[in-house]
Amino acid sequence: MRELVLMCPEAEAEMLSDQLLEAGVLAVSVEDADSDTQNESPLYGEPGLEPEVQAWRNNRVVALLPDGLDPSQVLEQAVAHTGRQLSADDWLLREVPDEDWVRLTQSQFGPIQVGERIWIIPSWHAGDPELPQADQPENGVVRIELDPGLAFGTGSHPTTHLCLEWLAQCLPEHATVLDYGCGSGILAIAAAMLGASRVDAVDIDEQAVEATRDNALNNHVRIHACLPDDFGPGQYQVVVANILSNPLKMLAPMLANRVVPGGSLVLSGVLERQAEEVAAAYEPWLKMEVWQARDGWVCLHGQRRAD
Repeated sequence: MRELVLMCPEAEAEMLSDQLLEAGVLAVSVEDADSDTQNESPLYGEPGLEPEVQAWRNNRVVALLPDGLDPSQVLEQAVAHTGRQLSADDWLLREVPDEDWVRLTQSQFGPIQVGERIWIIPSWHAGDPELPQADQPENGVVRIELDPGLAFGTGSHPTTHLCLEWLAQCLPEHATVLDYGCGSGILAIAAAMLGASRVDAVDIDEQAVEATRDNALNNHVRIHACLPDDFGPGQYQVVVANILSNPLKMLAPMLANRVVPGGSLVLSGVLERQAEEVAAAYEPWLKMEVWQARDGWVCLHGQRRAD
């Protein structure tokens, strides 16, 4: 595989990244071209918020090219909206090892303890003898062995922690559970290991569905994972969705109606400043309130009114 590296000023970095993705590259990253020099400058933002400055003064925009994509065509399309001509010093093409970059990135994650009971253990750490073992149920620990595959969800994000802690503390015994937007299946697997009687998991990404199925199998729990088109009718005592605020607002009628009267809806992926507007979207069905907040994110919980 090859990488296309373009040099650009701050004002062009975001537009150039968007145009590269439109041109068909696999991934784009923006780096400080002055890193490791006296001109290096950090970017700061409030917890959970994007920094006001979206790029550095001088940037390297690095695009991963799929096999068969013409770099000259990508360059032409990418700079068409910038209004400038590229010189030979503005870009370069370099070979990179043919590796699975998603898995390479994920391999940097280590075991994570969530609350008092839950451990998320990446598959590459499964044999570590210092970690709680799966064959010791008397210690009360829920050990989730995880291989995110190509799906989102290593268990490191505060929103995942919040949902896991709600499940560990509040999940009713033998509850039926829906995990909507399951990613790698962390929440669905945790629910099953915490005693849920039935767990369904849904995601719009086929790779996420496959990752959830594989992870459920590896953790010896039974989960029905599928795409939305294959998701049948039914209601649940607990519905959990860790997505983002805009999709959560659009999905409000569907998610709320998936909760049985008296059942619980648990939402995360919501910034503290977005909590009121997300709660308002669910007001016709449930009164959503902040259960816990962490690092600028919140977990909302509500109980559906009895019919």
